[in-house]
Amino acid sequence: MSIADDAKYVYEGLRDKLEEKYLDQFVAIEPESKSHFLGSTFIEAAMAAKNEFPDRKSFVLRIGHGAAFHIGASTS
Repeated sequence: MSIADDAKYVYEGLRDKLEEKYLDQFVAIEPESKSHFLGSTFIEAAMAAKNEFPDRKSFVLRIGHGAAFHIGASTS
């Protein structure tokens, strides 16, 4: 599995707690340790994970969304 797949698997176990309290914020997940780091911005979450595990890769998700970012215009 990829880092993204592993992180999404960890997220599923955290989903209810995170979406109840931290909807629309960001979470970086380091899948090997299953640690997660919250931030109000993408970079805050990513840097918190990087500071804790500088030699490991983490994956950042936006809590309650299918993607961290949405690009493009919305249609009505």
